[in-house]
Amino acid sequence: MATIQEASAPRHTESSAEEPQGAVKFASETGFLREVRRRVDDYFRATGRWQRDCPRMYLKTAIMLSCCAAFYVLLVFVAATWWQGLALALALGLTMGGVAFNVQHDGKHHAYSSREWVNRLMSMTLDLMGASSYLWHWKHNVFHHTYVNITGNDDDIDMGIWGRLTPHQRRLSVHRWQHFYLWPLYGFMTIKWQLFDDFYHLIIGRIGQMRFPRPRGWELAIFLGGKLTFFTLAFAIPMLFHPVWVVLLLYGVSSFVLGVVMAVVFQLAHCVEQAAFPIPERDTRRMEQSWALHQIESTVDFARKSRVVSWLLGGLNFQIEHHLFPRICHVNYPAISRVVEDTCREFGVRYAEHPSVGAGLASHYRWLRRMGSGASA
Repeated sequence: MATIQEASAPRHTESSAEEPQGAVKFASETGFLREVRRRVDDYFRATGRWQRDCPRMYLKTAIMLSCCAAFYVLLVFVAATWWQGLALALALGLTMGGVAFNVQHDGKHHAYSSREWVNRLMSMTLDLMGASSYLWHWKHNVFHHTYVNITGNDDDIDMGIWGRLTPHQRRLSVHRWQHFYLWPLYGFMTIKWQLFDDFYHLIIGRIGQMRFPRPRGWELAIFLGGKLTFFTLAFAIPMLFHPVWVVLLLYGVSSFVLGVVMAVVFQLAHCVEQAAFPIPERDTRRMEQSWALHQIESTVDFARKSRVVSWLLGGLNFQIEHHLFPRICHVNYPAISRVVEDTCREFGVRYAEHPSVGAGLASHYRWLRRMGSGASA
């Protein structure tokens, strides 16, 4: 069994060849990271649990993919009334969110299996949903997980003119209403991602301010093949059985639901009142904290005691654990969260959490209102 050090080392070195001049650097690691890794490693040795290739994960995948396929088949080939189509489109959007959170996310983080081909196969479920797993790797695994909540480096907190999510972003007058209008706007994130963003980023070779190597060979073939497969499943096949306007409408419904769910789950972990948004020193581009402490201070857990939430969201309510140990399967997060929390307490490191999804939603609402009002911190 791989050690924690091998399984969950920070992945920011992946982007070093593509980082711009003056890339952000973190302070040297303290004894905290070494100790929390040792304790989590000891937990797996003592319990005999596997970090990856967990039977529960394979069963969960079968359930998720079967439900997604069933809702798609019913929507395209069985639905005969408007209410059946609407209900199935909603169900398909929610189920695709489940696949994204549980299956592709662990696969792309190499947390699903010790076999690389299994991880690759699971991560490619994202391509079937219209988003590039290759670009996701750079946007999420590298840029977000390395520079989480750092304005200008983490593209996930950059909404352009539409929203102000950090105190270091420019405020526009329209942002005073963002705590109202951003919630439905989140729904268009997936549609924009599927139809525009991936192609745009591929052409310019940049995600936000961060450059990345364009895909070549098999990676490019997977990108193009994934898009072709998605367009076939989402538009071509349904249009053989239903009017064009019906297909477009129900595509919009399912993608809108998927966008809202994915955006809100992310926001509850990073864009809330308890999360920090530090920036590097202007001259040295160095952060005050080490990488591990930065991950904890900029991340908030929520609904840790809810087995239902944890099952549905692929453990993404345990974001602190995920950011420290992205290569451990999420089914282990509830257990190791107690180890992480105890270690934080002993080292005087703040461990932030919301007791429920509702508390997280309320905090995100207040944060949007605060940032929209022009607050600096």
